[in-house]
Amino acid sequence: MSVQYYEAVGRRKESTARVRLMDGSGNFVVNEKQAAVYFPRLGDLQDILRAFAAVGQDAKKYDITVKVNGGGATGQTEAVRLGLARALVSLNGDWVSALRKHGLLTRDARIKERKKPGLKKARKAPTYTKR
Repeated sequence: MSVQYYEAVGRRKESTARVRLMDGSGNFVVNEKQAAVYFPRLGDLQDILRAFAAVGQDAKKYDITVKVNGGGATGQTEAVRLGLARALVSLNGDWVSALRKHGLLTRDARIKERKKPGLKKARKAPTYTKR
């Protein structure tokens, strides 16, 4: 028996998250760990689940499984948030305007700037010495 699910990909900085959304009992698993264990920082889990509040749905009606890799805590959090919002759109296309109004469907395209020759980092120059 196959289970109907909705899949979407979210990206932020160096992070990529593949999110699967299906009807269920509110089980939220990230990389085979419970979401509260994987995202222990205060507010991260609420930030991810903002998409459900934006469309007026209860997150406990759905099972969510996520595979996320690359980047740090903030990049992974925002990648999962975008992937979840996109999965909700594939579930019901009428929710696009509500999600867009809350800024949940816009991909943050900012990435790390490359290092330039002669500089210590992308823009930090060596200390100037007169003599």
